[in-house]
Amino acid sequence: MAAAANSNSDNLTLDKVREALIRQEDTIIFRLIQRANFPVNSPTYDEKFASFSGSLLQFVVKETEALQSKVGRYENPEEQPFSPENLPPSLVPPQANPPVLHPAAASININEKIWDFYFNRLLPLFAVPGDDGNYASTASSDLDCLQAISRRIHYGYYVAEVKFKDAPQDYEPAIRAQDREGLMKLLTFEAVEEMVKKRVEKKAAVFGQDVCLVDNGNGKCKVDPSVVSRLYGEWIMPLTKLVQVEYLLRRLD
Repeated sequence: MAAAANSNSDNLTLDKVREALIRQEDTIIFRLIQRANFPVNSPTYDEKFASFSGSLLQFVVKETEALQSKVGRYENPEEQPFSPENLPPSLVPPQANPPVLHPAAASININEKIWDFYFNRLLPLFAVPGDDGNYASTASSDLDCLQAISRRIHYGYYVAEVKFKDAPQDYEPAIRAQDREGLMKLLTFEAVEEMVKKRVEKKAAVFGQDVCLVDNGNGKCKVDPSVVSRLYGEWIMPLTKLVQVEYLLRRLD
């Protein structure tokens, strides 16, 4: 969707953006299920575990993002790095198509918030206690989850842009007044949010039925569907709106 959206501003419609967001739901759920194949594996996050500086997770994130930066991953506005310091430049020629988004998108990165809720709030809800020694795979799986969630949240740029273009008269007064609360109200549709929470919960139940725990005796899947609903309700959708507000506040600059 990013390539298509960036290729022509006329192609950026709310329907197409919603289609992209729905597809991203599948990616997020599958990646959470893949992470649930491993227990917590605490040594992955221990900064004293290996000989390099920082934890194994931090090392994997930094090195993976450096490679991905070289091949142009972060040329897409919705792809934001978790380790942005000293990233190498892209070696891939930039797209010739004119950008769809306002340049403000490049200055908004809330991955610190995503990192915090993922490890401190979300992961304990679905990763079972234990240590199976698969630390590198655990770190790689964590990064897959983080990137999928980050992409979904920062995709809010496109939602904000299409809504602004569809009804600038609704948004411009709040933008000029730098009214964050007013913009948040304009962007909030509780009925739609409830529908999304129910949809992802249903998807998680369907996707996870083949990967249920066999030793807990309660028949629950490794990623409880209610956890996915909570992920969207408590973190993904609120942070998406935060990204949208920050983007819109800069939209007229």
